[in-house]
Amino acid sequence: MKKSHIFGIVVIAIAILIIVSTAGDASSYVTFKDAYSMSVNGKDNSIHVVGSLKKSISGEIVGVQPTADKLAFSFLMVDQNGHEQQVYYNEPMPPDFLRSEQVVVIGSYKGETFIADKILMKCPSKYQEEEVK
Repeated sequence: MKKSHIFGIVVIAIAILIIVSTAGDASSYVTFKDAYSMSVNGKDNSIHVVGSLKKSISGEIVGVQPTADKLAFSFLMVDQNGHEQQVYYNEPMPPDFLRSEQVVVIGSYKGETFIADKILMKCPSKYQEEEVK
């Protein structure tokens, strides 16, 4: 066999190993109910839950509770099925967090509380078309 063929086979083998190793880390978007059952069954790493912040009838966000030193906070989130859950994030509140339209929390359950490792936000667009009169 030529050296170029051996080199090509080695490159392909390394690419396959990288793909297989990263596929195990991938996760899908689930509800809080599914995330809790996954946690009970032992899969408690990198669970993605999509939802929005809980709002009052008047449209104000409720349930956001920063710690005394403002280095962590918890909030109430409602998933796509309407299930409400307390989420704890051990980092300062991200800028524009209270203005976000949709929130994705990545983390796992510890007891009855969802502990977020990361928070992704979809903020309202600054470029929404306005009606001109």
